Amino acid sequence: MRYTGPKVRLSRRAGVPLTRKAVKYFEARPYPPGEHGRKTNRRNTGDYGMRLLEKQKLRWYYDVSEKQLRRYWDLAVRRPGRSGEELLVILETRLASLVLRAGLAPSIYAARQYVNHGHITVDGRKVDIPSYLVKPGQVVGVRARSRAMQPFVAAAEGVYADDRIAPYLSVDHGELRFTLVERPAREHIVVPVDEQLVVEHYSR
Repeated sequence: MRYTGPKVRLSRRAGVPLTRKAVKYFEARPYPPGEHGRKTNRRNTGDYGMRLLEKQKLRWYYDVSEKQLRRYWDLAVRRPGRSGEELLVILETRLASLVLRAGLAPSIYAARQYVNHGHITVDGRKVDIPSYLVKPGQVVGVRARSRAMQPFVAAAEGVYADDRIAPYLSVDHGELRFTLVERPAREHIVVPVDEQLVVEHYSR
């Protein structure tokens, strides 16, 4: 089941800001939420707790359910290569993740909503499945009838774009379009998670 409560609360539980919006709130309250949050010492967390937290951070960062993440893990294990890196590649190439990474949405939650509501196309055809796995060479864009909407007008002006575009993407903000030019490499995936701890969690 996906988390639908306050998003900044997740960042405080994770110990790192998971979204742009969470940065300023996290700086003001860098301790876990709740009555005893200030007294919580994350350094006293045991090995199991540390691995579980890394897995949860990954879930929250990409806004996927426990069942989805487990399915992606099973897929990553069957792929050649390091399982942890393969898991990140799968998560990073989800349609909702790439819409966010390309700067067409302000958050992963908005990206999921844009896809769900039918505003996003892949190779010119509407795709309304956030978990759709984009392949290298495919072109993702915003439907013509949706481009006048305020969020996409802002996206066309580069409001949501990162300072540096991920090297595995070719983005044209003015046209509200991007292409996945190659499979993401681990060093280019910016995510505040130690995937080795996630591997250890699922391998225990």
